[in-house]
Amino acid sequence: MASAIVFVGVPGAGKTTVGKRVAQQLNLPFFDSDQVIEQRSGKSVSDIFLQDGEPIFRAQEASVIAELLQQGDCVVSLGGGALANDSTRALVKSANCVWLETGLAQAVERVGMNRNRPLLLGNVRGQLADLMSAREPFYREVASHTVNTSALGVDEVASAIVTILTSETQ
Repeated sequence: MASAIVFVGVPGAGKTTVGKRVAQQLNLPFFDSDQVIEQRSGKSVSDIFLQDGEPIFRAQEASVIAELLQQGDCVVSLGGGALANDSTRALVKSANCVWLETGLAQAVERVGMNRNRPLLLGNVRGQLADLMSAREPFYREVASHTVNTSALGVDEVASAIVTILTSETQ
């Protein structure tokens, strides 16, 4: 594994949870791009959206992701909308990208009424359906591997991904 392992997918797919588990199993550092932005800015993603606007957040996001992917061997979980940026998409294509695909019902159940997700306020199910429809072409474009997480637990997903990734290096 000579490059970053990147997790993409809609909110509720398990990017951060599975990413942390995979990083532990492979003994690699883990980064969540949203968490890095929050640490550096001293604000939550929701506050950045509300106070500074989505364009400011998206610029920060693109910069943080480019920096993280330059680190090499690590695991990175991207925010669900990061791939709308052409440069970010190009960088992610050169990494080992895992799309955690999940069904709408599972994503809604996992996200619930999480107020920390600024693009999902209001009708969570409707918003998620729209996001899935808009973003799936990006996920499909960059994914080196796709794992459907709908019927699997975290450990099952992580084990499947580690098996896929380690079999590539042998």
